[in-house]
Amino acid sequence: MSSLVLISATKNQFNGSLPSNMFLTLPNLQAIAIGRNQISGTIPISIANTSVLQALDFGNNNFVGQVPSLGKLQDLLILRFTNNSLGDNLTTDLEFLKSLTNCSKLQWLDLADNNFGGRLPNCLGNLSSQLSKLYIGGNEISGQIPAELGNLYSLIVLGIENNHLEGIIPSAFGKFQNMQLLALSGNKLSGVIPFIIGNLSLLYHLGLDQNLLEGNIPLSIRNCQKLQYLDLSQNDLRGTIPLEVFSLSSLTNSLDLSHNSLSGSLPAEVGQLKNIDYLDVSKNHLSGNIPVTIGECSSLEYLYLQENSFHGIIPSSLASLKGLQKLDLSRNHLSGSIPDVLQNIHFLEYLNVSFNMLDGEVPTEGVFQYASKLAVIRNNNLCGGVLELHLSPCPVKGDKHVKHHNFKLIAVMISVVAFLLILSSMSTFYWMRKKNKKSSSDSPTIDQLAKVSYQNLHRGTDGFSIRNLIGSGSFGSVYKGIIEPEDTVVAIKVLNLQKKGAHKSFIAECNALKNIRHRNLVKILTCCFSTDFKGQEFQALVFEYMTNGSLESWLHPATEIVAQPRSLNLEERFNIINDVAYAIHYLHYECEQAIIHCDLKPGNVLLDDCLVAHVSDFGLARLLSSDGVSFMQSSTIGIKGTIGYAPPEYGMGSEVSTKGDMYSFGILILEMLTGKRPTDEMFKDGHTLHNYVKISLLNHLLQIVDQTILTVEENATKNKNLGLMHPNAENCLHSLFKIALACSVESPKERMSMIDVSKELNLIKSFFPSKI
Repeated sequence: MSSLVLISATKNQFNGSLPSNMFLTLPNLQAIAIGRNQISGTIPISIANTSVLQALDFGNNNFVGQVPSLGKLQDLLILRFTNNSLGDNLTTDLEFLKSLTNCSKLQWLDLADNNFGGRLPNCLGNLSSQLSKLYIGGNEISGQIPAELGNLYSLIVLGIENNHLEGIIPSAFGKFQNMQLLALSGNKLSGVIPFIIGNLSLLYHLGLDQNLLEGNIPLSIRNCQKLQYLDLSQNDLRGTIPLEVFSLSSLTNSLDLSHNSLSGSLPAEVGQLKNIDYLDVSKNHLSGNIPVTIGECSSLEYLYLQENSFHGIIPSSLASLKGLQKLDLSRNHLSGSIPDVLQNIHFLEYLNVSFNMLDGEVPTEGVFQYASKLAVIRNNNLCGGVLELHLSPCPVKGDKHVKHHNFKLIAVMISVVAFLLILSSMSTFYWMRKKNKKSSSDSPTIDQLAKVSYQNLHRGTDGFSIRNLIGSGSFGSVYKGIIEPEDTVVAIKVLNLQKKGAHKSFIAECNALKNIRHRNLVKILTCCFSTDFKGQEFQALVFEYMTNGSLESWLHPATEIVAQPRSLNLEERFNIINDVAYAIHYLHYECEQAIIHCDLKPGNVLLDDCLVAHVSDFGLARLLSSDGVSFMQSSTIGIKGTIGYAPPEYGMGSEVSTKGDMYSFGILILEMLTGKRPTDEMFKDGHTLHNYVKISLLNHLLQIVDQTILTVEENATKNKNLGLMHPNAENCLHSLFKIALACSVESPKERMSMIDVSKELNLIKSFFPSKI
């Protein structure tokens, strides 16, 4: 037995454990390969007696416990323990690495996918200068990456992903001139991506995803001209995507920049990635048009652009991607029709264009034949398609020509009549402007909106009948009505001009709404600035009608409908929170001038027939200049907003800010999850809804959650035992409460921004891809 030089027994079904004295009589053993079996137990200490051993492969077994000292194996070239259960997640787990510093010939060290804990010792940098492959990923290692690791300048592969490492990426990594694969994903690394990443000119795989990295993508990435795989997803990267990324024509495998806070456009240079298979820039803040040049990425199989702010049409050039298998364009601001040519992509097996503003006929060939492979929901003006989509039928094309001709004739007649009406009312209009001392900047704002006559509104509401009254607010009442000539059902907000500040509210709402368009904002259709039948001044705003009323009416139904209450489950409430977040993010970051809503509350969140949330009532809204100063600073006296929802600093005279909206958003979430108003009688003498949740969240979740959303698994029945809830639901509630508390803290500086909230909501949503 002493002359045995090789043990090879890989890919068998061997089980049991190795005898403790197995290697005592094998001094000439040079290689042990027993990987891919089911061997358990500990690694015998006697392994240290095989002094001429060059290769040791115990990978893919069930070994447990600590690794013995291997310092006597000075000829060792390959050491492979991957995919076992070695280590006990203790700080001493990696002590054996010190002994490996004696193995001066070691070239390959694989400890991945075990249970090693503790910190990476500094002595790791003293391993063999010939070490080319180091795998430590998939363990429980914590602490920082030691800078001494940079001493291993011969490394070609370094994998320390999926641990608990924190701190920055050491600048010493710039010494890795031979590095080809660097995997640091799935840790808690922070700081910026260092500029020295450009020193790794031979790199073909770079994985930095699922960390806490921030700042911009370094321009030095252009030096990595052999890069085939680049994953920077699920970090907090900001700024625009540098053109240097798209100069990497070597990118053939994957480019994943999703789940970040990147802004700007997707540049036309994306077309330079002609050989890329996978492109994902989803869940960022990208805007602008989808570049037509994306059709030049001829090898693309997976394209994900969802949850950004792309607008314009879906480019027909996508049809050039003949091998495309999955395409997701959902949750953007895309308009126009779905290009017919997309049905010619024969390999396309999944297409999602939901939550946009698309219109026209849905094709019926190719992927469009299968409703299970297609998502088109929340595009209210789409029609046709296969029956399983349950869309409205499209108008008959023959009739369309006749209707178009009639419409043109009607439009001409209306224009003439409107011109005469406007001409005859000019003097009255001028007198009213002078009477109310409106500034010159107010009039153009109103004039830019289309007009409807008082007579039309009076007729459409049956004389503003109490039967059509659907709500009232600080400065007026809201009626359901019908306006001609298209018999459109609308919501008409009539200003009470006797109320102090009502006219300023009218101007503020016009200013806020005149140029903004978003699927989660109530759309203003027209306005009325006229006199009533008594010759008194009359002002009204006309909005699209929301069939499901306000969120307030769902959370706190009126007494007359308590017998048949409407309730929202957790998934619906989460979607509403997400919708409101989209709207506020748009107002704060995507408008030409940032808009502060100033009065966010359940009564100002309206729900359409699909329970999609639309933020409304901009009567207190403020526009921010580029330097962050609020316009109309002196237009409101006292608290700006509604008591309970307005942040405490407004009551002390502070100027409005985006942080104020974030406070209101946090209170809104708390009310949605607890079912309690912030002005509830229980919140007196210093007690607040925020503190009530903060104190109870950790150990008393059951007591604070609205009972109507406690469900058993996917069952709609109420259940008062939170322990029986689906664990995803409980995790979701905890995460949402934490967001709400972080938004509604007293100090404005400590509140979350909507950028950070959006990122957290995306993470929550990714945990629950199907029903919560």
